[in-house]
Amino acid sequence: MSPLAAQPTRRVAVIGGARVPFARSDGPYATASNQEMLTAALDGLVARYGLQEPGAVGEFVAGAVLKHSRDFNLARETVLGSALDPRTPAYDIQQACGTGLQAVIAAANKIALGQTESAVAGGADTASDAPLGVNDRLRRILLEARRAKSLGGRAKALAKIRPGHLVPDIPRNAEARTGLSMGEHAAVTARAWGIARKDQDELAATSHRRLAAAYERGLFRDLVVPFRGLARDQNLRPGSTVEKLAALKPVFGLSGAEPTMTAGNSTPLTDGAATVLLASEEWAEARGLEPLAYLTAYETAAVDFVGGDVAGGEDGLLMAPAYAVPRMLERAGLGIEDFDLVEIHEAFASQVLATLAAWEKRGLAPVDRARLNAAGSSLATGHPFAATGARVVATLATLLAEREGPGRGLISVCAAGGQGVTAILERT
Repeated sequence: MSPLAAQPTRRVAVIGGARVPFARSDGPYATASNQEMLTAALDGLVARYGLQEPGAVGEFVAGAVLKHSRDFNLARETVLGSALDPRTPAYDIQQACGTGLQAVIAAANKIALGQTESAVAGGADTASDAPLGVNDRLRRILLEARRAKSLGGRAKALAKIRPGHLVPDIPRNAEARTGLSMGEHAAVTARAWGIARKDQDELAATSHRRLAAAYERGLFRDLVVPFRGLARDQNLRPGSTVEKLAALKPVFGLSGAEPTMTAGNSTPLTDGAATVLLASEEWAEARGLEPLAYLTAYETAAVDFVGGDVAGGEDGLLMAPAYAVPRMLERAGLGIEDFDLVEIHEAFASQVLATLAAWEKRGLAPVDRARLNAAGSSLATGHPFAATGARVVATLATLLAEREGPGRGLISVCAAGGQGVTAILERT
């Protein structure tokens, strides 16, 4: 074995996080770009931890799901527009809704291997400023004109343009291989697992109630950076109740019997950005910073949501964490009962409940609901796709530190494409 291969890995500390308040699409951030939001979040982190000097951060890794062509090299351009040292290397990453957590994992791996001492991970997404593509038929005509060798050839190609070719390609919230939206996929899974409407509404109301309580006790004092007039997540409805949510009409699964999924128990389209500061223990000690928690394990998984057991619920689009978490826990020698806190990204209330049921089916203990999403989650905060993972890591680490003793937290994030990203945080 080579000396390099023999080197042990190091513990990776979560030092803190910063994010802008999340906003409903076409609202306060309607004209804010991914780069602008991500820069605001990064600058908040830089100011909080004094990261302005040269070489303070070894690397910045982040991404976005809905990207314009101008978002090419988004992470690097964000660094150049921020208070961070412009010599800080940066790169983009993307795994749908798992992007933020995968960015954390990518940064953590380099720290663990001793390739860098500190890194910032994160993500941003704007549903308001979604990219509009050139009509594909128009694109082909324009390319044909560009390839023409003469003025006459270009004119001949351009003469093929018709009014219908000027209609842009609008981004669709649908899986390319099925044509179904994420909500429609979740509705299939909800029926397969028999998830009741009342249980979904209860989970949604609890998410809002807990997020409101977390703001009131100051949990987000060091995590949320005011931006464009917002100081709190715009989607938060402190007065949400099961009774109020029960009055909403279903919006997904309408072709089936007794649809249960509404706008109230589903995550709205959202704009926002989030970042997390990770480091080695030595880096943190040298700066006098106490880690909030340590990232100790992570696992990814994917399901065959096209040809697998979709109707039976096993391979639903958002069910990959049902496989990733048991694998991760087996490798770590842990059970659900060993966790003080459990964070499941709330893409839909039905998806959270189906995941819990699937874990139990696979032999895991039931999750104590008092430990589940203790400060609320995506149903209350909203879900800017690539930002959610970083939000969850920073929030969970802060919750563990708030306990003032040893603790362990589980993270589960489902993602488009039938994928899942999961992780474990510990405080010793």
